[in-house]
Amino acid sequence: MSIWDDRILEYIDENDGGRVGEIAEHDLFRVSHSQISRRCTRLADHGLLRALGNGVYMITSEGREYLAGELDAGDLADESDETNGEATA
Repeated sequence: MSIWDDRILEYIDENDGGRVGEIAEHDLFRVSHSQISRRCTRLADHGLLRALGNGVYMITSEGREYLAGELDAGDLADESDETNGEATA
């Protein structure tokens, strides 16, 4: 997790969803569109965001728990990187 991940989650939570392009254009972010896209993909891989398609994301209940400090990022499974049938974080 990086500071950008927290900001992305906060933005999407506060705005009831978000598009990668609009997030990248917001003054809060000082990283490229492609970096925002990669981070959103990783956050979705860990179950904190849900991809709706076309670069649109919604925060999940796990994402809200993480923002509230109720969920440790180290406890999250990476759904895109499974080895031997076990998810790794």
